[in-house]
Amino acid sequence: MVRRLPEYLVIWVPLLLSAAHLISFSIWTIWISFTPSTLIPVSGWVGLRNYNAVLASRNWQIAFDNLLLFGIAFVLLSLITGLLLAILLDQRIRAENALRTIFLYPLAVSFVVTGTVWSWLLNPSIGIEKLVHDLGWTSFHFDWLVNRDMAIWTIVIAAIWQSSGFAMALFLAGLRSVDADIIRAAQIDGAGPIRTYWRVILPTLWPITITVVVVQLQFAISAFDLVRALTNGGPGIATQLPALVVYDLMFQRNQLGRGAAAAVLMLLILLAVLLPYAAWRYVRRRKAAHA
Repeated sequence: MVRRLPEYLVIWVPLLLSAAHLISFSIWTIWISFTPSTLIPVSGWVGLRNYNAVLASRNWQIAFDNLLLFGIAFVLLSLITGLLLAILLDQRIRAENALRTIFLYPLAVSFVVTGTVWSWLLNPSIGIEKLVHDLGWTSFHFDWLVNRDMAIWTIVIAAIWQSSGFAMALFLAGLRSVDADIIRAAQIDGAGPIRTYWRVILPTLWPITITVVVVQLQFAISAFDLVRALTNGGPGIATQLPALVVYDLMFQRNQLGRGAAAAVLMLLILLAVLLPYAAWRYVRRRKAAHA
């Protein structure tokens, strides 16, 4: 026990400090959300007034609608893209190592860099639209970045580019772990490649699928850097997301209490995703232990 003390200190001290930091500041934020704090924290009790104000604000309503659209579109499309890339690499093609590196590269890029580069590409005056115009196709239009109805899809595109490699890596690991005897048995029964994947291989990947969905939803709910760099919530407030509402209330409008209330609402949305996932993992482990 004494000989392993340095190992325990290295592992548990940072974990306990991180947990204490997270819990203490979460409690502080929850307390602030019930006070009339503006520029600086103040004592007092206003009940649910901050929450009612945030929920009734147009910014939050647009941000929540955008979160639903962004979350569903981003998770589904990144899931499909990652799965297709994993199936492609699972064919053990010649350039597999190079392609795997290329597909995983966006994960090494920060969201700020991703948002900045995509803002250049999608800017009608300097990006793809201008390039096509210079090539002679002057009637071509790709102005989603400045179109209120389509701007949210620019965030979806950039987020898929950034995160599909993560889904691909998990799916590829799952595909490579499928028992080869099961695949051979399906082939002996006359199943072609498509049917083998659809009926035999993909059903075994549902635990990985759930993990990918939860991780991607967590990113969608807390997305800030990418949106800030790509659209800054614009045009107008057309691409506002909850994290930008928190930032706007706390640091631009000096409404600390309402900003804290918005942050707590974000936390509740996140818990609505994470708690069922944690319960599912616990039940699955219990069943595996008693099997």
